[in-house]
Amino acid sequence: MRNLLRNPEVRHGLVLHLLLLAAVAAAWLWHPYFGLFTLGLWAVYLFFYLVSAARRYRQMAELSQEIDQLLHGDHQMDLTRYEEGELAILHSQLVKMTVRLREQQLQLQQDKVHLADSLADISHQIRTPLTSINLLVSRLSQPQLPPQRHQQLIAELQQLLGRIDWLVVTLLKLSRLDAGTATFQARPIPMEHLLQTAAAPLLVPMELRGITLQLEGQGIFNGDEAWTAEALGNIIKNCMEHTPEGGCVTVQGSENALYSQITVTDTGCGIAPEDLPHIFQRFYKGKNSDDKSFGIGLALARQVVTAQNGTIKAANRPQGGAEFQLRFYKGTV
Repeated sequence: MRNLLRNPEVRHGLVLHLLLLAAVAAAWLWHPYFGLFTLGLWAVYLFFYLVSAARRYRQMAELSQEIDQLLHGDHQMDLTRYEEGELAILHSQLVKMTVRLREQQLQLQQDKVHLADSLADISHQIRTPLTSINLLVSRLSQPQLPPQRHQQLIAELQQLLGRIDWLVVTLLKLSRLDAGTATFQARPIPMEHLLQTAAAPLLVPMELRGITLQLEGQGIFNGDEAWTAEALGNIIKNCMEHTPEGGCVTVQGSENALYSQITVTDTGCGIAPEDLPHIFQRFYKGKNSDDKSFGIGLALARQVVTAQNGTIKAANRPQGGAEFQLRFYKGTV
């Protein structure tokens, strides 16, 4: 009874019934028989009111306990316990809220695991060039080092520092994509211009490697030029690194009513079958990957493409070499 009186609604109801009791007393003064009749009606009404309030309060207490179990355990709510009414609506909304909270909790746990794995991978990737830098610095400090060897060590040191700089910049881009803070400004771009922009930084390295680059672009691409060129450049660079001297890398762009497509092919050794399902995973290095590779270029390309309503897939060509196909859909896939 004490717990029941803690409910403000019950207390307000009791005040109302005391007023009704005063009215019954007034009716008794007016006529005893009329007073007995109204007293009986009031007693019956009070009895059903208290029983209904007690039942409702008990259900609310059980619901509160059930929610507490949901938040701290694996208890499941029984949706058939409550009939139609305000309490059933409240119960339904609470179920939705608790399910959403548990989903958010699970997502936060997954994000923590992903962050820990990413930090471990980043530290591993940076540790390798830093170790090499320490060795180079120790060699540079040796007395009577020949000038030619001195210049060679400095060139290697600059190359390692450039790799670390590229890794940090790429990781920052990936973090922006993960956080959803990267902005994509879609505008119509000639396909040929997009391919030339993406391949421009790789023209000299390809010439030094003796690799031929063929660009064939037709139609219009509607998307962010800078981000797309970055993604496409990473794919072209990957193909270049796996193409032997005298080989060829071909980039073809086209457009139709449904999507814009870019296909990058090479004449290299192709992709190992066991690497195909994981080639776009972050920090994954394939069987034929270069020791200097970090394994994040293709992961960045995948995120840029998917962020622009696109798809990307990799396969091996029947005549040899790898093939990357990018499709940017003009509507919802």
